[in-house]
Amino acid sequence: PQFLLNFHRVDDASDMDAYISRIGEIARAIRQLNGHVKAAAKQGVRPPRFAYDGAVEQSEKLLAGQPFDASSTTDSPIWADVKSKIASLVSNNQLAEKQAKDYLARSRALLINDFGPTYQALIQWLKIDRSSAPESTHGASDLPDGDAYYTHKLRSQTTTDLSADEIHEIGLREVKRLRSAIEGIRQEVGFEGDLQDFFAFIRSDSQFFFPDTDEGRQGYIDGAEHFLGVIKQSLPDYFGLLPKADLVVKRVEAFREQDGAAQHYFAGTPDGSRPGIYYAHLSDMTAMPKNQMEVIAYHEGLPGHHMQISIAQELEGDLPQFRTQAHFTAYIEGWALYSELLAGEMGAYQDPYSKVGQYSSEIWRAIRLVVDTGLHAKGWTEEQAVEYFMANSPEPEESVRSEVQRYLVMPGQATSYKIGMLKILELRERAKAELGERFDIRTFHDVVLGGGALPLSILERRVQNWLDSQ
Repeated sequence: PQFLLNFHRVDDASDMDAYISRIGEIARAIRQLNGHVKAAAKQGVRPPRFAYDGAVEQSEKLLAGQPFDASSTTDSPIWADVKSKIASLVSNNQLAEKQAKDYLARSRALLINDFGPTYQALIQWLKIDRSSAPESTHGASDLPDGDAYYTHKLRSQTTTDLSADEIHEIGLREVKRLRSAIEGIRQEVGFEGDLQDFFAFIRSDSQFFFPDTDEGRQGYIDGAEHFLGVIKQSLPDYFGLLPKADLVVKRVEAFREQDGAAQHYFAGTPDGSRPGIYYAHLSDMTAMPKNQMEVIAYHEGLPGHHMQISIAQELEGDLPQFRTQAHFTAYIEGWALYSELLAGEMGAYQDPYSKVGQYSSEIWRAIRLVVDTGLHAKGWTEEQAVEYFMANSPEPEESVRSEVQRYLVMPGQATSYKIGMLKILELRERAKAELGERFDIRTFHDVVLGGGALPLSILERRVQNWLDSQ
């Protein structure tokens, strides 16, 4: 549904045919998904109860309104989109009125007879099976073959052979280092109280938040756009390769927006016809600290995800096309986290509290190494994970709980960010040591970005091949 609503272009009748076909194919995919989750449940593999609740809530929002609820005075998100796209074709002389009525009838029939019933069946099953899910949340190690599964997820997500214990220890070291850095800023700004008091101050003081109003939400978007515009001016000093694709900042759609959920990036198209989108969850502005607005914009936009993914998609020459579309989380998220640090080297974070925001973002990723392995390999509970997170970060509790729940349903994924960043920094230091005064940050970045997303071991080989050639 998100793809249809936001990214499926409809410029002519054939595009609308494809759109209508995909309504039915979504229903087929959901039926297959429902079969998978039922089979998993028979084997005793179930997600935590909160995941059932989230899936039910989002599915019900998709079905809220016409044509699924005949008594409603509003349209459901997908029906409103169908009507809007067909009306646009009529206004652009791409469809006659008679054709438009036919398209509306076909779409309505698929929604009522296929899309709606399929989602209703999923909702019904989730509500029934929810009572069979464990009351207390659990990690992968509590599931059948859970330890082997988690080992596999760590390898696939980090593209390394690091064990859960090794990743846990790296996280503990990084948390300690970054706590010390935040403590230094606490002393610099003259805050009276210990580090926990400082965290509480940043979580709650009104100066760090926009109003929880439409004006406040627009203020957040405007602020992110401002920081992205400023950093864009400095990119040529640090990169030879630059993206051609545009970037826009948008609020997450209402049907999938969640209080405190993490911002994220949705890539544009390789031909540049659709821009990249930096999405922000703005339903609860008390979970969106101002002092982190700058660092998150760099992570999701420039020089982070938008820059790296756009450059990869735009690569030409002898590179196979699959390489321009490949996704290795440790590389992609490692680059975005490295970009947060790089932005500081480019002159960002002039306000000390913005610098706290940068450290808070990095310690957040270090905490992930500890918490993800704690949940899935060391028997931690959700509450233990929340408690550790809150003790080491100024993140609002809504965001912390959202994060911990994310780790529970996506084992291993959260470990990739910090592991990827550390590898890129390691390779940069190696290049500086081997090249000395001949080291050029622009060339190093072009080598890292110029091959598309790679497993970390292959990235290391690529950088070493370049160093050897020098």
